[in-house]
Amino acid sequence: MQTSNKQSSKLTRLIILSLLGAVSLLLFFINFPLPLLPSYLKIDFSDVPAIMASLIFSPLAGVIVVAIKNGLYLAIGGGEIVGVTANLIAGVLLVLPIGILYHKFKNVKSIVSGLITGTIIMALGMGVFNYFVLLPAYSLMMGWGEVTHEFMMTTILVGILPFNVIKGIIVGILFVPIFIKMRRWIEQQQAKFV
Repeated sequence: MQTSNKQSSKLTRLIILSLLGAVSLLLFFINFPLPLLPSYLKIDFSDVPAIMASLIFSPLAGVIVVAIKNGLYLAIGGGEIVGVTANLIAGVLLVLPIGILYHKFKNVKSIVSGLITGTIIMALGMGVFNYFVLLPAYSLMMGWGEVTHEFMMTTILVGILPFNVIKGIIVGILFVPIFIKMRRWIEQQQAKFV
């Protein structure tokens, strides 16, 4: 009987993560560029379901939702591999610190600390990853030839870095009130899946 309950719980968890991944994909399509930044950098709210999963289950569950979203997006032909990889890494860098800090302290302050930490890690991490991997890969894919250090630094400092900071702030401003409203429900869900 206990084995059956564990299997049922695992199946329920898998279904919830899949649903959150699908919701995340739908939110990914609701996006907008920011003025004064490159138009290919678009703000979306697709990380909100992943953050929710990381709070209910574990930081790894948030990563799974980010992976499901990007896998589905790639499967439907929504983007090229470089852009999808960038979104996957940015999502993981944002969601993991939020989940880790929340599960350590379990309060609103830990959510805010996690959002700030995640935003900083995402912004800096994406700057480094763009410099060493994404910009050279994208340049190769587009047939631009070798990109210069100056071009990459300008792109990162004027585009990538401010974009990720603004994205983290916007997601945080949206998520904190959602968390405050849904905190009791989140805690009830956590109790079900312990």
